[in-house]
Amino acid sequence: MLRSLLGQPPREWDEPLRRTADELNTFIRLCGQRSGGNDSSSMRYRTYAVWAQGLYRSLNELEESLFAARLYGTRIRAARWDDMEREEKLDYDRHVYFDKNAYIRMFSLLDKLGTLVNALLELQTEKIKVYFSFYTVLRQMRETGKHRELTEQLVSLKERHREAMKRLRNRRNMEVHYMNAELEDDLMERLLAGAGDGGRLENLSGNLADAEEGWIMVRDTLGRTFGYLNGQLRGLS
Repeated sequence: MLRSLLGQPPREWDEPLRRTADELNTFIRLCGQRSGGNDSSSMRYRTYAVWAQGLYRSLNELEESLFAARLYGTRIRAARWDDMEREEKLDYDRHVYFDKNAYIRMFSLLDKLGTLVNALLELQTEKIKVYFSFYTVLRQMRETGKHRELTEQLVSLKERHREAMKRLRNRRNMEVHYMNAELEDDLMERLLAGAGDGGRLENLSGNLADAEEGWIMVRDTLGRTFGYLNGQLRGLS
């Protein structure tokens, strides 16, 4: 959708994204096969299918936001706000909007995935923490020793992308709970630089690199999770 609005050609799906999308669609189909009745089990699988459809949309929206953030971010040449022409300032504002939208969506998507996994695999994470995140669900999986194959895959992804996700989480928390994340970056620059050096931009290339790594983590976490869940559903009588 965003590519069309921005006058860009349609997305070409790479193989990792296509695999993840295929696993999601397979899960939706398998749940549909188990949701034909009016009993509680059928209703539960209808719910899982709807949740998975929401995750599919969220994955697309995240990818589109990252595309737009990259597009506008690469147009920024100046290192300081005061050195920008009007159009470059507009591009910067657009970059910030889509970059912010992307990293907030990453953690929202992971938490929605955690809700589905917790329910389908009956992990009962809500007994440990009423309002839990994806990472709480993953910790519950490790501590209970359930579904070890999936747990090992997800822990490996978590550790591989730990530092980038930590920085993204800090930016998300700052944006949601304290102040605009880009303003917090500006504040730190000014505090470190001292008086008379205002307007220096945050590290746009570093932020984009973190966002790319976060995208890979989220995409692959979805793919591995739904690949495993599909195997579980196929194994049911």
